[in-house]
Amino acid sequence: MQSRLTKQKSGDERCQIPGANRERVESGRANLFSDDTAIEVAEIFRALGDSSRIKIVYSLLKQELCTCDLAAIIGSSESSVSQHLRILRQLRLVKSQRRGKQVFYSLDDAHIRTLLVVCLSHVHDADQHQEELGRMLELFTIEQDTPTKL
Repeated sequence: MQSRLTKQKSGDERCQIPGANRERVESGRANLFSDDTAIEVAEIFRALGDSSRIKIVYSLLKQELCTCDLAAIIGSSESSVSQHLRILRQLRLVKSQRRGKQVFYSLDDAHIRTLLVVCLSHVHDADQHQEELGRMLELFTIEQDTPTKL
């Protein structure tokens, strides 16, 4: 079967045969999630697109931490960390719990842990960074939560 794609000089891949395959398009549309879901997923990736927020989420993989702890860990001001935590909390990536005069933050659920570990394993070449990848995967513990509905 001849490929419908050809590599153009600009590096783009385009169909050699114009027009979409109607059956594949209908099947793809039937399997596509809602616009609202796409927006929510994009917001999560947008939030995690900030290196400080990734460091915060990574720091919360193993332990609960307060704003001042997180600021010291990532080398940022408490005010900046507080703003990042507000965004992460709004997207239900982290949760907070007040204990006396301190507020401690933790990951909202195991899904966030899974998302981060999958991204980290994608970034690191398993052959060259086996030890670091192994350390990251140790953080990956599957908690028996209720099943996720897509």
